[in-house]
Amino acid sequence: MKKFAQKFLIYSMGYFYLVAGVNHFNSPDFYLPLIPPFFSKPELINILSGVAEILLGLGVLYLPTRKRAAWGIFGMLICFIPSHVYFIQVGSCIEGVLCAPEWMGWLRLLLFHPILLYWAFWVSKNDSLKN
Repeated sequence: MKKFAQKFLIYSMGYFYLVAGVNHFNSPDFYLPLIPPFFSKPELINILSGVAEILLGLGVLYLPTRKRAAWGIFGMLICFIPSHVYFIQVGSCIEGVLCAPEWMGWLRLLLFHPILLYWAFWVSKNDSLKN
């Protein structure tokens, strides 16, 4: 059962980021307002984020690139922190895109984001688990 759970966590991560990356292209109007205004070229940032999530998600699914892809996801998540902070600064509400109670913005930053970081770290350390 342990091996099944490990495989599930690894493949879930790959598919999670693959789907998230594709969503950057399917719903750019959702992501663009979440990019802090002090970053120039939000369209380019959205495209690069989507491409990175797709490539890293696929990389996690492929054993020879799993460790590097997991570390890439870890780094990418670090790069996403300004977006989470910006969302809190605007009161966790971007009109017409996403409005949530402010505590949910904090929960996302202080609980869910560290879980995603740990998940990427865990996968990087369990990269040799055979497909």
